[in-house]
Amino acid sequence: MKKLLSVILCGLMALSLGACGTTTSTTDASTTPSTEKEKVTLTVWGSQDDQEMLNQMLDSFKAAHPEKDYTFELGVVGEPDAKTTYLGDPSAAADVFAFANDQLRDLVNAGALYKITRTADVDYINSSNAQGTVDAASIDGQLYAYPETADNGYFMYYDKSVFTEDDVKSLDTMLSVADAAGKKVFMDVSNGWYIASFFLGNGGTLTIDADGKQVCNFNDANGVAAGEAIKAFTANQAFLTGDDAVLTAGFADGSIVAGVSGTWTAGAIADALGDNYAATKLPEFTAGDTQVQMGSFAGYKFVGVNSQTANPTDAMDVAAWLTNEENQVIRFQQREMGPSNIEAASSDEVQSNAALAALALQSNYATSQKDVLGTYWNPAEAFGTTMEAKDYSKSVQDLLDAMVAQIHDGE
Repeated sequence: MKKLLSVILCGLMALSLGACGTTTSTTDASTTPSTEKEKVTLTVWGSQDDQEMLNQMLDSFKAAHPEKDYTFELGVVGEPDAKTTYLGDPSAAADVFAFANDQLRDLVNAGALYKITRTADVDYINSSNAQGTVDAASIDGQLYAYPETADNGYFMYYDKSVFTEDDVKSLDTMLSVADAAGKKVFMDVSNGWYIASFFLGNGGTLTIDADGKQVCNFNDANGVAAGEAIKAFTANQAFLTGDDAVLTAGFADGSIVAGVSGTWTAGAIADALGDNYAATKLPEFTAGDTQVQMGSFAGYKFVGVNSQTANPTDAMDVAAWLTNEENQVIRFQQREMGPSNIEAASSDEVQSNAALAALALQSNYATSQKDVLGTYWNPAEAFGTTMEAKDYSKSVQDLLDAMVAQIHDGE
């Protein structure tokens, strides 16, 4: 009897242990968390010259976000071509792409850009970037892009063996000094980008009305005074115009001692002038009987998120990463692009760059191109060409009236 009870108990214990083992095994298999990472693939556009740098930045993003398995596909589309390429086929556009600020309104109107509404991103953009770049990235108070650079503008290069720091504060003085030395002061007045400096400096505005059309006041009394100043400038014996090749060649052979341009000519001009290389903001000019600071257009580069992206959170993370302070410093170090980030722009390294320091000075008098439509450029160019040709068959008022009418009509 004892043997029988022993056998029965052993059998029951074996069954019990077997059942527990089976239950435990099933529970372990069903509750063990998966170690497979979420896979995310994003396409990023950038210029040909930026491809290596972008790869570096995206590799550092992946290292900082090991919780996901990121794959980045890079496309070669530079900032000037972003809008045209996007609108050509929105469904094939990148998730994240860089573009020039004058494309913002058209991209927003096309519904191309994801609104930046994340509190952390909005706060960082507003607190960390120059106000001009934040305003240029916004429409009606809504942010649509992450500021990347603040270096697409223009200022005055000069030969400091010819001009003193006081000389370059006044265009009249610069022309007088250059003429006395048998030299030239350069500006491409037939380019609407540069000629706007006179009008913007003297109260001129370019806005967009409720119908989406360009509104320009360059033919009012202040505009006429600016136009007369352009006429006097182009008539001066020391004035010279042309393209960037003329400018850099003139500095190289010594015929040009001052010229208006942007950061893209800095290397050639610095090589030409050597120890006499200098740059500063644009000078004041005479409008009527008043000295007026020349204005300028300010150009910025942004990073936007495609509104059609399948991964908006990840795309925003990447856009924020590409435009943070660290990567803006890298962009300056590798490509000499001027940061929009306040801390990066104020560093000794950036401030020691004469061209970027001059651009920063001029930015205080600059106007964003956000509200400049395509109807502006050709009429402004035509007015500048007439001034360069010294064609005085019509009054400045008549010429400006015709220019503004064409800008408004879109002809």
